[in-house]
Amino acid sequence: MIKIRLKRFGKKREASYRLVATQSTSRRDGRPLEELGFYNPRTDEVRLDNDAILKRLQQGAQPTETVRRLLEKANLIERKAKAIEQGT
Repeated sequence: MIKIRLKRFGKKREASYRLVATQSTSRRDGRPLEELGFYNPRTDEVRLDNDAILKRLQQGAQPTETVRRLLEKANLIERKAKAIEQGT
């Protein structure tokens, strides 16, 4: 199964992340199938390749929870119905 998840890079205590499409069995920092974006939690900077992400989602890729929240903020996917009912 293909997952869309974060790949850590940067110096110690100054982490940044790349959004990548990778096999679910591969390591976190292993070679990805495709790089789809960038996320810096210290500055809340997010850059996404919208077309590539939508293409991977249509192919059946599953985002992790953190990536799902980033995609929901960017309005690329709909919020979960349960989250809307709870008011978050």
